[in-house]
Amino acid sequence: MEKLKKKIRSFSFWNWVIASIIFRLILIYFPKNLNLSSRPEVSTPLTSFRRLAEGYWLKQSSMSSYAGSMYHGSPLLLSLLGPLTVKRIEGQPNHLLYSLVSVIADVVSAMLIRATGQNLRLAYLRGLESLDLVKQIDVSEFLFSGDIAALIYLCNPFTIVACVGLSTSPIENMAVILCLYGACSRLIPLAAFGWVIATHLSLYPAILIIPVIFLLGCGPDSPPRKLFLQRHQQKEVLNQSKLPPGFSWGPIIHFAFWAFLWSVYVLVLCGISLKQFGGLWEMFKSTYGFILTVEDLSPNIGVLWYFFAEVFEFFRNFFLIVFHVNILFMILPLAIRLRHRPCYLAFVYVAICSMLKSYPSVGDSALYLGLLGWFVNELADMQFSLFLFCGYVGVSLLSPVMHNLWIWRGTGNANFYFTTAMVYACLQIVLVVEGVSAVLNHDRKLRIRITGKPQDAKS
Repeated sequence: MEKLKKKIRSFSFWNWVIASIIFRLILIYFPKNLNLSSRPEVSTPLTSFRRLAEGYWLKQSSMSSYAGSMYHGSPLLLSLLGPLTVKRIEGQPNHLLYSLVSVIADVVSAMLIRATGQNLRLAYLRGLESLDLVKQIDVSEFLFSGDIAALIYLCNPFTIVACVGLSTSPIENMAVILCLYGACSRLIPLAAFGWVIATHLSLYPAILIIPVIFLLGCGPDSPPRKLFLQRHQQKEVLNQSKLPPGFSWGPIIHFAFWAFLWSVYVLVLCGISLKQFGGLWEMFKSTYGFILTVEDLSPNIGVLWYFFAEVFEFFRNFFLIVFHVNILFMILPLAIRLRHRPCYLAFVYVAICSMLKSYPSVGDSALYLGLLGWFVNELADMQFSLFLFCGYVGVSLLSPVMHNLWIWRGTGNANFYFTTAMVYACLQIVLVVEGVSAVLNHDRKLRIRITGKPQDAKS
């Protein structure tokens, strides 16, 4: 009977995967891709298809791809995806090949999310077995959280519009997921490659080095080590074989070696590509410098564009430091509190970056919502879940309306659109805060089951 249930669920999973692919292909064949590539929620100065095509045209014209301040992405991405911006298939929609690459990237990301989710659940179940709690907890759904997370990512409207809107977000998301998959599976060269590429493309994934170190040094998410010690103290027998492994520096050093190797390789390729146009300094200034200085103030779903459009020039550098350091200030406290849950820590970091980065898009939200699917069991009791769902739906519907009233009809102003961006940021804050609280409450409940003392849950 159990095998039959697994077969049914597997069959249902692949049905949803095929349906999501077909749905993407149908939308791709709509005229001009429903103009999603021009939406500020989908395309940013870093992920825009039009800017990618402009950069490739400049490169083909024997000019620097960063001339004219249009393209601010990776020269490697330009070399790989640039040719797809000009290739046409007669009788087929424009940019069909580029769209197919985005679809493939989404499917690969979903499969990696599924595999990582399965690894996480198996590791967590082994921890529960060591605590003798498997019989007290319904684990039938635990093994399928990978499927749930993969479907959340594939069927998420944010993921679909980022794919159909010809954004480069699917490629960036795939690099981040590849890094986490490699770390969970102990494939250190793959983890290092994913981390280097993700950082190279977007800079912000650099902070994922902390969860990766925890994953490689301690292993995937598990109950806190303190619970194992308390459990074995009750039995008055300390079984070392049932304790989670301690922190190991060997995989970290191995990861650092491969990360250095991949970094040198990427920089050498970029240097060769830009040899005649200013070299690596030109790339750093036009990519990472562009991200950190927030030069482009075109509207997006973030909050920085409006703030820096209004702030006095004299205070601009000060607030640039404040906004970017704000992300760094959150790294250490969260790492200390969630050190036993490195994958959930990665979700929190990705969500915070999505909220505070210079040029956010819905593709960033698609990534952290997909990662959130790994923890559906822990988040079952999360507060305000219905409020958050309705809020995301409301913002998704109102944002295009407010943008239209402001830009095209002239019956509104920038405050209309910025209001939706503020609400969107608040929703992400609530999601992170309530999500962390729900996971910590889940761990407290485990402690209560072990000790039988509710007062111990406060520690």
